[in-house]
Amino acid sequence: MIRPIVCAALLLAALPLAALARTANHASDWNGAEINWRDARSGIYEATKSRRPVLMVFHATWCSFCKRFRKVFKDPAVVAASRDFVMILADVDQDKELSSELSPDGSYVPRTLFIDPDGNVSDKLVGGDPQYPHSLDVESPAELLALMKKARHVFDMAPPASPSAGSNPI
Repeated sequence: MIRPIVCAALLLAALPLAALARTANHASDWNGAEINWRDARSGIYEATKSRRPVLMVFHATWCSFCKRFRKVFKDPAVVAASRDFVMILADVDQDKELSSELSPDGSYVPRTLFIDPDGNVSDKLVGGDPQYPHSLDVESPAELLALMKKARHVFDMAPPASPSAGSNPI
């Protein structure tokens, strides 16, 4: 009799935790098989608890530049670097309030923000376009990778784990 009660109590206690770790909508389009994309709510919670910085991408399903930007996240070096961040994918049409709150220079898409664990958007981690500084190169992973590397210093992150013997360095 006690065992079913204990099992039910453990299940009820675990439900809120399971709800926190929600995969973002459209994650499969953005290499969700290899990148741990979160929705905004669970990603922000995870960043707060883990003290890891956030890399947040705002996109729209109808956006042709967003569709091209998705390919950047299939790059093996981007996949490896993404493990140091809480990766949040937000659809501007579904997360309108969040998109308007996190649009330091406009609500264009795709928009890539680097956010510290306290919720502050970094003004040091931006792309090369002065008109759309949070818009990165949608054709090549180089700009994103450079910003991910720079984030290590801006956010005072621990150095990445060195590759194991015999593996290719990233």
